[in-house]
Amino acid sequence: MTLAERLAEAMARIPIGELLTGDGVESHEMAAVPTAAAVLVPVTDRVEPGVVLTQRTETLRNHAGQIAFPGGRADPGDRDLVATALREAEEEIGLSPRAVTVVGLADRYRTVTGFEVTPVLGVIPPDLTLTPSEAEVASLFEVPLAYLLDPAHHHRVSAPWRGRTRHFYEILWNDRRIWGATAAMIVNLSRRLQWA
Repeated sequence: MTLAERLAEAMARIPIGELLTGDGVESHEMAAVPTAAAVLVPVTDRVEPGVVLTQRTETLRNHAGQIAFPGGRADPGDRDLVATALREAEEEIGLSPRAVTVVGLADRYRTVTGFEVTPVLGVIPPDLTLTPSEAEVASLFEVPLAYLLDPAHHHRVSAPWRGRTRHFYEILWNDRRIWGATAAMIVNLSRRLQWA
């Protein structure tokens, strides 16, 4: 069975635990009509699969410096959200859409910044030469899939935000801090995939 087939089979299972649907803020603080967006979850096809993540540049208007999956808002010309994720991954990290075996759509996540993000799970060949867009991506790195999906690495933390305490997840990998919407989507994938 290929990695893509194993992931597709795991995606079809009933999740263990409740899925996270949004940033956990009051509904009146969320955008009334969210902007559709998609990210690619690029899983490298190796004996021990990994996931490619980006660190955003410090100059971006939204989420500067944060760890993220390649992705962004849907454009009117995009056929669907898979096309959005593939287009954005090509723009941000130079990943050719032809190199991606799309497994399927994961669970949507709503951000406080007004986006409804659909993760697109895809398998890519190992050791591709990827070229980050200097305008958007400061660096690329890969984290073992098993590490990301292990609930022992999902830490629930809190911080003050707009006069209240906001709760969210973070995942620490070496000197990187994956948190917020990216960590929440990883937590959902963990609960959905139940990786073995």
